Amino acid sequence: MPVAGGELQVGVWDAASGAPTIVAVHGVTSSHLAWQWLADALPGVRIVAPDLRGRGRSNTLTGPAGLAAHADDLAAACAHLHVAPDLVVAHSMGAFVAVVFAHRHPSLARRLVLVDGGLPLPPHPELSPDELVAAILGPTAARLSMSFDTVDDYLAFWRGHPAFAADWSPRLERYLAYDLDEHGDGVYRPATSYAVTVEDTVDMNTRSTLRDALDVLSVPTTLVTVPRGLQDETPGLYPPAHLAAQLQACPSVAHIAWPEFNHYTVVLSAAGADRLAALVEEQLGV
Repeated sequence: MPVAGGELQVGVWDAASGAPTIVAVHGVTSSHLAWQWLADALPGVRIVAPDLRGRGRSNTLTGPAGLAAHADDLAAACAHLHVAPDLVVAHSMGAFVAVVFAHRHPSLARRLVLVDGGLPLPPHPELSPDELVAAILGPTAARLSMSFDTVDDYLAFWRGHPAFAADWSPRLERYLAYDLDEHGDGVYRPATSYAVTVEDTVDMNTRSTLRDALDVLSVPTTLVTVPRGLQDETPGLYPPAHLAAQLQACPSVAHIAWPEFNHYTVVLSAAGADRLAALVEEQLGV
C-alpha cells in the first residue's frame, strides 16, 4: 500500500465479517511474520501487521524513519484497509511506536497491549548512535552487516542463539528466512536496514518523542514484561528497579509479568502466543 516514500508491505490475517480487528506492530529488526504464532492462536480475530519501513519487504521505502513516521504509516494502513482497530498489540520497538501512534492518532488507538517495550529503557549516556545500538541490541544489530551464502547458513547462525534453545520450530525458520534479501552477488543479507535501525533506536532513547506521548497517554494500556532479554540473559530490557520507577511515572499503565519467557519467545513461540492470545481475548471481551 502507498505511504510517504514508497510502498508499505502489510500482512493481513483475515477473519469473518464483524470480527474484531487488531493492529500488530513488530520489533526493531523483525517483520510482520512475528505475528504468525498469534494469528494461529486467534483464528476469530483479524490481524493487520505491517512490515515497518526499513524492514522485511518495506525496506526500500525512502525518507525519514523514527517513531512518528512509523505511527503515521500505521494510520495510513488503517485508512487504506478501512479498519478502525479494536486493539493495538505491539512488541519491543513496536511498543514504542504504539505509544506514539496513540498520541498522534487517538481515534485509532482504543486500547494498547505493550509486550516488553513502550516505557523508557535504562539510559545509556554519552554513547554515539552506533554504540547505543550495540549496547541495546548487541548481536541482533551486528548481524545486519553480515552476509550468508545460503538460507540454510542463516538458519544455522540462528540455531545457536540462546533465546531459541528450547523453542526452535518450522514456523520460526519461515520467519527467519523471510528476513533475507538475495543480492546480485549471490549472497543473502538481512533485509532490515541498519541505518533505519540506528535512527529508530536514537529516537526511542534520546529524543522527546516517546516522553511526549507517555505524558498524555490516556487509553487503557497494559504492559507485559519478561525477566530475560535478547540473549536469554537476566535482567532483561527492564531491570526490576528501573521498571518500578517507570511504572510509578506512568500510573495509568497496568503491568503484568510473565516469568516463563524471554524477549523473543514471548511472541515467537507457541506458548508465548497462547498466553498473549488469552490476554488479547480478555482485552477484546471475546
